[in-house]
Amino acid sequence: MIRARTLLSALFMTASLLAGCGLVSSSGTFHEASLPSGERPLDGAKLVVTSKSFTEGVLLGKITATYLAAAGAKVTDLTGAPGSASSRQAQLNGDADVLWEYTGTGWVNYHSETETISDPHELWQRVHDIEKRDYDLEWLPPANFDDTYAFGASTPTAERLKVKSLSDVAALPVRDRTFCVDDEFFSRSDGFIPMLQKYGIPYNDPNGVPSGNVTRMDAGVVYTATAKGAPCNFGMVYTTDGRVKNLKLVVLDDDRKFFLPYSGTAVVRGAVLESNPQLAPLIATISQHLTNDLMQDLNGRVDIDGEDPSDVAYDWLKSEGLIK
Repeated sequence: MIRARTLLSALFMTASLLAGCGLVSSSGTFHEASLPSGERPLDGAKLVVTSKSFTEGVLLGKITATYLAAAGAKVTDLTGAPGSASSRQAQLNGDADVLWEYTGTGWVNYHSETETISDPHELWQRVHDIEKRDYDLEWLPPANFDDTYAFGASTPTAERLKVKSLSDVAALPVRDRTFCVDDEFFSRSDGFIPMLQKYGIPYNDPNGVPSGNVTRMDAGVVYTATAKGAPCNFGMVYTTDGRVKNLKLVVLDDDRKFFLPYSGTAVVRGAVLESNPQLAPLIATISQHLTNDLMQDLNGRVDIDGEDPSDVAYDWLKSEGLIK
């Protein structure tokens, strides 16, 4: 799954292109619906919902577009914006009103912060305050899912080695500390090598994790290699990826809190929220339903089962009784 975590420089490279070609949706439209009560609290509002192009971003955009339209808004669907920077820039330009973001993305990629804040609420508050001050963007209270980095193991591997956390991995014999990671995660300043240091098993150390214990491969292949238990016992995963559940991977607890939280958060332009204060409670209704387990299911329906994100979003909203 293509991630939304690109370097800050990509944001500015994309900005110049947007001025010439505009922002174009690449993922179609959403299904029409209404609220179960028949009320239309957003009647008369005109909103542009955008998203990044990876599966989870598109799903969140479709869910939001469908629900806000059901509440009476006239919604323009610009979900699936090509490149992760273009949707962000569209919102900064005032060309898009609602976008789902991640607190870790805001902290690291947009504001180049290096401090690791392990408490999700504190990180959200810090990002919220910066974004409100600098851009008049309102980061609404986050949903109940955290799409961050983690390490997984197959169920047989986790049971055989009796591991539930990364500290358990650090306590294993050196021969069992084998990892699959992609190149990007391997080289990140907040990625693989600093993580090993945090857990006391430094990279390229005969008593830590020798370089021969690490296999670098494409991110998609990491999941299948981890599920097979070869060539590695442990593989880097994203916590809401549909393949985690599909392949029956065990996500190991980051018990030393190394990884930054990436809490999913709807971001609304301040002027739009001021004109439409009903937006905040409506989006909160969506956020309260979203969990890691649910996002794994929804992402899996698209990435594994091949369903259309619009259909998945509509079916889920309907199954939760949020629309009719």
